[in-house]
Amino acid sequence: MSTNKQEEEQWVLPKGVASPARRALAGAGITKLHDFTRITETDLMKLHGMGPKARDLIREELTAKGLSFKPGS
Repeated sequence: MSTNKQEEEQWVLPKGVASPARRALAGAGITKLHDFTRITETDLMKLHGMGPKARDLIREELTAKGLSFKPGS
């Protein structure tokens, strides 16, 4: 696998995020893992279709990559 392909895969949404959450994220323009560094968890949970399971999967993936949600409330 090429380096660019590997780097690209590192930034995709985590597996296990359900379709309603994926649609909510796409509607908000959030398509890559790195996009979550620009929003707070509170804002994420305001999206219709987003639930605690998806949030937890995203948080775990961010942590694994050394990233986090935008600080704030």
